[in-house]
Amino acid sequence: MTKADIVEQIYEQVGFSKKESAELVEKVFDAIKETLADGEKVKISGFGNFVVRDKNSRKGRNPQTGQEILLDARKVLTFKPSLVLKNMLNDRPVTAAEAEQARELANSEV
Repeated sequence: MTKADIVEQIYEQVGFSKKESAELVEKVFDAIKETLADGEKVKISGFGNFVVRDKNSRKGRNPQTGQEILLDARKVLTFKPSLVLKNMLNDRPVTAAEAEQARELANSEV
């Protein structure tokens, strides 16, 4: 699915114009990018969490020469799907106990 596909779905399902749908999608993605760039988590209930993590510098190897090189420290983006999404992907309904456990876990990570 592409950004254009998302715009098309909003256009068809919500009734916004294509221009309004595109602007909405762009604003949502901008908000997510800005939040992540500020080092904050993005939590989307029923979908998952996006988190920026720091990776330390480490030794690596040039695959062409085999020479050892130092890889710089960097930031990486991780995504952890929600229990609801995991179960949906595996055709398994979420039990009430699992939903409560997921809520407690999400609240403890704040």
